[in-house]
Amino acid sequence: MFCYGNTRIAVFLPFQSHIFHFFSVFVCLQGSDNELKAEKDGVSDSESKVDSGVPEVPVPADDTPEVLNKALSGLSSRWKNWWVRGILTLAMISFFFFIIYLGPMVLMMIVLCVQIKCFQEIITIGYSVYHSYDLPWFRTLSWYFLLCVNYFFYGETVTDYFFTLVQREEPLRILSKYHRFISFALYLTGFCMFVLSLVKKHYRLQFYMFGWTHVTLLIVVTQSHLIIHNLFEGMIWFIVPISCVICNDIMAYMFGFFFGRTPLIKVGYFERLNKSPKGCCKTWEGFIGGFFSTIVFGIMLSYVMAGCRYFVCPVEFNNDSNSFQVDCEPSELFQLQDYALPSMLESVTGWTTVCLYPFQIHSIALSSFASIVGPFGGFFASGFKRAFKIKDFANTIPGHGGIMDRFDCQYLMATFVNVYIASFIRGPNPTKVIQQLLALRPDQQLYIFNSLKAHLTEKGLLPALEEAAAA
Repeated sequence: MFCYGNTRIAVFLPFQSHIFHFFSVFVCLQGSDNELKAEKDGVSDSESKVDSGVPEVPVPADDTPEVLNKALSGLSSRWKNWWVRGILTLAMISFFFFIIYLGPMVLMMIVLCVQIKCFQEIITIGYSVYHSYDLPWFRTLSWYFLLCVNYFFYGETVTDYFFTLVQREEPLRILSKYHRFISFALYLTGFCMFVLSLVKKHYRLQFYMFGWTHVTLLIVVTQSHLIIHNLFEGMIWFIVPISCVICNDIMAYMFGFFFGRTPLIKVGYFERLNKSPKGCCKTWEGFIGGFFSTIVFGIMLSYVMAGCRYFVCPVEFNNDSNSFQVDCEPSELFQLQDYALPSMLESVTGWTTVCLYPFQIHSIALSSFASIVGPFGGFFASGFKRAFKIKDFANTIPGHGGIMDRFDCQYLMATFVNVYIASFIRGPNPTKVIQQLLALRPDQQLYIFNSLKAHLTEKGLLPALEEAAAA
């Protein structure tokens, strides 16, 4: 008995039993049903074979609050999802404004909480997909490695931005001096614990999960730490990029929902099965509409925020009050300047010059990245979810999925902003140089003083400085 497509051909041998015959018929029927199902779902045979070995994570039940379910019961599933996502989006934006009002310290704590939640969601998927219930110490070691990596990164940040406070306290000074050695010792302890936990029948699975944990740490912890570094450069470097990603996500969804006709990319498993309303926004119409909307939004938001010291000044630690302060004389980046318009724009608008903050020009680069490259963070996450046949990372936020579903593009954006600041914005910081000089021994400070004095004298600057000081 063998099968060819939907046709079943039986070849009876003299010794063939009736049981084998019925088993062959069952296998052929099952195979033909699977082929029909694969064709119906739009999945190729080769793809089905590849994905068939991947365990599926159970699809979470509908997590929409009962109040919204009752209020929207008369709508179709498409419009119901639109309203649920819209209401929850407004709630999240309101919460975002609230934590900005609470200040930079609260923002840092929120970033840490989001990082921990994203890590938990991804680790839980690995735990469920690979059925790691019998692995010794897996979850314990995963959280231990998270603690080690956070200790390393945040210890570096504390030493960098709270240098004076660290040097003033003896325990902190010792921890700062040997910080990297302590971090390495902590990681090495976890590494040895993993090796000791190896079990013969679970070798391959244990190394799968070891790699899973470390890739998760690389994606989530490292990039969330860059968000905090951006925050210390000024809250505007934190708020504008995040807001641009949010704007692009919303406007791409809106344009895709109402005008989307041409598919942009199909990587979501549930989107291929037409079970996810999110598929409506992965269209060229949504992509292009989101791009232009985000550029305009970024320029306008930058103009509003660039004139406020609270947003543009670096976040610094005040040693006298032992608290954060956001107060400075804004740099040229946040001072209005006149720019000559190109002749083509001049003929259209009738203006010869336009008054802008230099940061608004940088915001065009940030908005462009958020609109063009940023969505690929979401496509990457969709491909990851498709690989394990799940719709969302979790069901934390009704209509949106998990926290990781909302921050998949934000982490990529944070890395770009950090690289952009280091490449085009940040210069030498005199405050940090002075902090390091004050930590040196008196003979070392005197050596640097004499070297600097000789350098200024050679450049002919010292006499002029002395005359200015005398005057």
